[in-house]
Amino acid sequence: MKIGLIREGKIPTDKRVPFTPLQVEEIQLRFPHIKMVCQESDIRCFNDDEYKARGIEVKKDVSECEILMGIKEVPIDLLQEGKTYFFFSHTIKKQAYNQKLLQAILKKKIRLIDYEALTDRQGNRLVAFGRYAGIVGAYNGLWAYGKRFKTFSLRRAYECFDVNDLKLELRKVKLSPLKIILTGAGRVGKGSMETLDSAGIRKVNPHDFLTRQFQEPVYVQLSSADYHARKEGGTFNREEFHKYPERYNSCFTDFTKVADILMAGAYWNPKAPVLFTREDMLSPEFRIKVIADITCDIEGSIPSTKKSTTIADPLYDYDAKNDRVHPAFSDDNFITMMAVDNLPCELPRSASEEFGQDLINKVLPVLNDIDLDDIIKRATIAEDGRLTKNFEYLSDYASGK
Repeated sequence: MKIGLIREGKIPTDKRVPFTPLQVEEIQLRFPHIKMVCQESDIRCFNDDEYKARGIEVKKDVSECEILMGIKEVPIDLLQEGKTYFFFSHTIKKQAYNQKLLQAILKKKIRLIDYEALTDRQGNRLVAFGRYAGIVGAYNGLWAYGKRFKTFSLRRAYECFDVNDLKLELRKVKLSPLKIILTGAGRVGKGSMETLDSAGIRKVNPHDFLTRQFQEPVYVQLSSADYHARKEGGTFNREEFHKYPERYNSCFTDFTKVADILMAGAYWNPKAPVLFTREDMLSPEFRIKVIADITCDIEGSIPSTKKSTTIADPLYDYDAKNDRVHPAFSDDNFITMMAVDNLPCELPRSASEEFGQDLINKVLPVLNDIDLDDIIKRATIAEDGRLTKNFEYLSDYASGK
């Protein structure tokens, strides 16, 4: 089996890779039936010479490989007919901007396996960049606060060599006794916790966060049960909330009255109540001045997330009174927003290393062997010019509707 690591072709460019040079060497030792070839690239976080130094073949053309692996969507004009591709296609939610991509994949009879759909039998994702979205998102939130209030200065995350370098940089964080809200308990939430813990910020429980004053900066990690209440009364039921979120009201404003920074890392169901409204933000009791929307749900649970931002231009100010966006640090009364939508790209070496190791341990063993759990089958969106059974719901989308 020949696997080619393809050059990323999407603009803006992405420096991440499915496998680091050391991991490719590991693959060829652990899986003798796999031959890895690396396509020449001048944008990867690991350069061609780093792969060559591990004895890996680097070529301009990898069309000899039957399996091609990248990270972001492959431009339509670069798709090779009849191949098996692994990448994040961003089609499974019927994203309008990739409709033509899926149509081209079907036309070219490509077998598309989407990383996002690689799950176990319980539906848990096997590979993801969520931890690094959390690490960088929380870092950017602290960086934004220091920049707005001129209390400390950090290098940008992308200027750090790797995650260890970033954690050393966090020693420069100097905060007054403020309060930080973190939502989410998954990969993103855990990554955010790593950053806050590395910055020496103490974690406290929700009750103390709401009722106590502290002589040091603190953060609280909120679960859905902490800021939702049943409309009809009674105790919070997690299973019911996930199935029928519309049966609940948000009581998140209890926390916005005492917090200075919000770091949003929780998945939001559009049927669930928003965290707070624009009217809530206009209240004199709304205290938050910096929001790092790590999930970056535009017009989602946070009304000030009006657009996504870029690594080059990560911040903007939100004027709740007029519902308008302004350049960052325009007015002390505005709220500073961080809504970068490709956060792991700021630490591409570290993010790629963890992602590749999960692929090696959880996916490669079943790629060309007995796949008793149907991991590959469940993640295959298209094959031989047709949508697979699990993705037939995309038929109208694929037909152009």
